[in-house]
Amino acid sequence: MGNHLDAPNEGDWGRAIIDGDFAIIKAAGFDTVRLPVRWSAHALAGAPYTIDAAWMARVKHVVDAARAAGLNVMLNMHHYEELFTAPAAHATRFAEMWKQIATAFAAYPNGSLWFELINEPNGALNDSNLAGMLAPALAYVRATNPTRPVIVGGQNWSGVDSLATLAIPADPYVVPTIHSYDPFDFTHQGATWLTPTPPLGRVFGSAADYAGLESNLQKVRDFMNRTGRTVFVGEYGANDVSGVPVSERIKYYGTFSAAYASIGVQSCAWAYTNTFRLRDGGAWVPGLVEAIRTTTTLQ
Repeated sequence: MGNHLDAPNEGDWGRAIIDGDFAIIKAAGFDTVRLPVRWSAHALAGAPYTIDAAWMARVKHVVDAARAAGLNVMLNMHHYEELFTAPAAHATRFAEMWKQIATAFAAYPNGSLWFELINEPNGALNDSNLAGMLAPALAYVRATNPTRPVIVGGQNWSGVDSLATLAIPADPYVVPTIHSYDPFDFTHQGATWLTPTPPLGRVFGSAADYAGLESNLQKVRDFMNRTGRTVFVGEYGANDVSGVPVSERIKYYGTFSAAYASIGVQSCAWAYTNTFRLRDGGAWVPGLVEAIRTTTTLQ
């Protein structure tokens, strides 16, 4: 559910979530939604770092609407940009926000609600301090949610290479995640928020593209064999600007989801209707959902 609750304010980056979205998503064959939330924009800057009550109620309403439609929810903390530039200065606030989130959702069934501590650690939040940053937040979660699955990603935007050095807490309910937008010049062509903007015209499916995908799959296999933990792909996708043929996006989403499913790894497609669109207006983009939902885990 990208560019909804993770915008500075809901509605800033496209339309707001409506309850009916979740019945539509469920009917399309999806089982789970990942719900990015910019908690940091709705909490006090100083102690006790209280999350705005109206915002907490809004997030709970969205989670409830998704679960009422029969969907599982992965609830995260997204776009806490200050944490990435000044980790030490924001460490206490980060943990205290998770204390409140964990308490608010403690009664929800573990099977239908997972937590994700922080989306895409990057910048100054890296291997040198990431484990220490996450530990107090995880401890607060475990005080009220002792067996809830908690997703943890590594440095450098949780790319595949982050698995090589990702420190997994000694907690059987922690789930490692990666995000993958390889090949980047295909998935982000026309992305005007990047400088320089990757040019249009890149197609997907060359021998190099498939070799790169196989290389990434092997890194994931190696991690799973080494740790005994099954990886989850929290994001993958391809930009949907004019000039990128839908057929190329279909090829990419289908190939990527099937490839990871073939090694026992499931994935969340970025996004829904505000960015990297799977659904445009009142209809799914023809062929895209079918490419994703026809894949199965072959483990």
